[in-house]
Amino acid sequence: MKRSILTFILALMLLPVSGILGQEEINWMDITQLEAAMANESKPVFFDVYTDWCGWCKRMDKTTFKHPEVVALINEKFHPVKFNAERKESFKFQGFDFKFVKSGRRGYNEFAAALLNKSMSYPSYVALNEKFERITIIKGYQTSEELLKILDYLGNKHYIDKTWQEFKDARNGE
Repeated sequence: MKRSILTFILALMLLPVSGILGQEEINWMDITQLEAAMANESKPVFFDVYTDWCGWCKRMDKTTFKHPEVVALINEKFHPVKFNAERKESFKFQGFDFKFVKSGRRGYNEFAAALLNKSMSYPSYVALNEKFERITIIKGYQTSEELLKILDYLGNKHYIDKTWQEFKDARNGE
């Protein structure tokens, strides 16, 4: 009897903590993985467009993107893609070639410029629907509370029949 209890306790200790407590981090993918992921499961896309030097981007990674509800909602409702706006490697996406453009001190990747309508500020977040059509661009640092509202609006497709303002007003009325 003591041996079976000890075996059970040891087995519990060996289970991944994330399996017991829920997901601990966002399952970010690279842009080169996105088309295959969409072919496997069609759902909206959430892009985190960042740069290595961006302090607010790093803060998002350490705070908001670690919040358990944010992690769960992004992983459940979206294909999350982390994209470095200054990515130097060329790649192909949706039949188009995207390259690095030397500009100023740093430069940018053409894909980031396309996602952000050439309005390059970081951090920025872009949501696309299942047809890779842009739903919205969100700019700047977001607290977990702010981002949760946005993710609810996008992930549950409230944008189809309500403006952002109508959605916020309805939530505040609850």
